[in-house]
Amino acid sequence: MIDLKDVTKLYGSTTAVNRLSLHVAAGEIYGFIGPNGAGKTTTIRIMGGIIEPTSGSIIIGGIDMKRQPVLAKSIIGYVPDRPFLYEKLTGMEFMKFIGDLYRVDSASFPGRASSLLEQFALHDWQNEIIEAYSHGMKQRLIIASALLHDPKVMVIDEPMVGLDPSAVRMVRDILKDLAARGVTIFVSTHTLSIAQDLCDRIGVIHKGLLLAQGTLAELNHAARTGEADLEDVFLTLVKEA
Repeated sequence: MIDLKDVTKLYGSTTAVNRLSLHVAAGEIYGFIGPNGAGKTTTIRIMGGIIEPTSGSIIIGGIDMKRQPVLAKSIIGYVPDRPFLYEKLTGMEFMKFIGDLYRVDSASFPGRASSLLEQFALHDWQNEIIEAYSHGMKQRLIIASALLHDPKVMVIDEPMVGLDPSAVRMVRDILKDLAARGVTIFVSTHTLSIAQDLCDRIGVIHKGLLLAQGTLAELNHAARTGEADLEDVFLTLVKEA
């Protein structure tokens, strides 16, 4: 469902992403981890169609992002690291705004929006303006809105930031359920314990280069760390790089 081939992004003389190639299958949860400034958010923004790569190709669900950007974006649910919300809108009004952007059928919208707000424990707040929401509630709202158009691919940057433990579990379980139903999920996170628990495979990026990718066992093999947890594997790979 997601195919990146030799994706490179230059900012002047700085290489943010360097010939990145990876494949994520339908129904797979792929974690993307790396130190600050490694190129994670740049990669996420390229995949979401927010910025263009300097070179390379991005294919989402068989659709070339460069040739058919609107069609490619129509099957993506995109959650940025710093989402923007119109805080004078209510939660339901914001959902309607996003639904209109994705041309969600007006007949099915009320039920779809209400179900998602219920799922993300926001139903009782749907008619309150967003500026009254806590940070965690805003994060849950943006994820809920990204699911309105029933995307085939979810591209998520730091989904658990600002969430309390119960909300972390809620979002984790929702993402696992989506994957079980065939949705492809690409998630970047600094929380390595969540990545280890949530993801089928993980890619480690550092200074724009993909150092290794695979299951935890495969990453352990690449890092020669035996049966270490993801934190030890990550630190070893980055140190050696």
